[in-house]
Amino acid sequence: MKRKYFFFDIDGTLTDRSTGKIVPSAAEAVKKLEEAGHFVALATGRAFYKAVPFALENGFANMVCNGGHGIYKDGELKENRPIDFEKSLAIYRQARELGYGVGVAVDDSSKIVMDSFDFYNQAGIRKEPTVYVIDEKFDPADLDAIYKMYISIPAEEEDRLTLKDTVGHLRFEPEYLMFQPDAKKEGILRMLEYAGGNPEDVVVFGDDYNDLAMFADEFFRVAMGNSTCQELLDRASYVADKNINDGIYKACQENGWF
Repeated sequence: MKRKYFFFDIDGTLTDRSTGKIVPSAAEAVKKLEEAGHFVALATGRAFYKAVPFALENGFANMVCNGGHGIYKDGELKENRPIDFEKSLAIYRQARELGYGVGVAVDDSSKIVMDSFDFYNQAGIRKEPTVYVIDEKFDPADLDAIYKMYISIPAEEEDRLTLKDTVGHLRFEPEYLMFQPDAKKEGILRMLEYAGGNPEDVVVFGDDYNDLAMFADEFFRVAMGNSTCQELLDRASYVADKNINDGIYKACQENGWF
């Protein structure tokens, strides 16, 4: 059997969203893929510090993380690049001039730095664990890198932020817009350079809007049946059953990858 290179999104693909745990049949499928000689990796938008506990807990030695900017191969972090500094700085300046609060991730951690309480007052507490640092003298121009930014701009006001499309961004919460790497495809291609694979041998599994970036024409694209993203489903090479209905295992079995 020709070796394939499998890349799995975590949330809603490998994991049951109601528990946050990997679906047992998905774990079994990953094990059988590795036993069959395939390369298996995670492909997640999670920052490295958030993704690596899941990788270690579930036996993944390889992953594309930080939205494609992080490469973790054979248990070692090879790359972890920030977002474009000058473009991010320009977005920061525009957001603050418009009166929106901005939290800046200055490194790969749960810490975000702000120059005021504006973000907290406008968006409230983020739903994921966060360490807030308020520094009235904070100016991101003094930094060496920006890893992520969170801007407390409502969806209906996004057009005021005319520079927003210059840096990858996603909205998972109505209260704020998140700027982070959106380059899973590029991350997968970088991983192939380390692993010695070819794009035509890649298989990707995903379920949500942030997986569109890796649903590239040169890859075999598996969309989970529990996906509510119609664009992802339309771009899929194969639509699996829901993940909690053994969708990953069935997809691997039906395509002869075991």
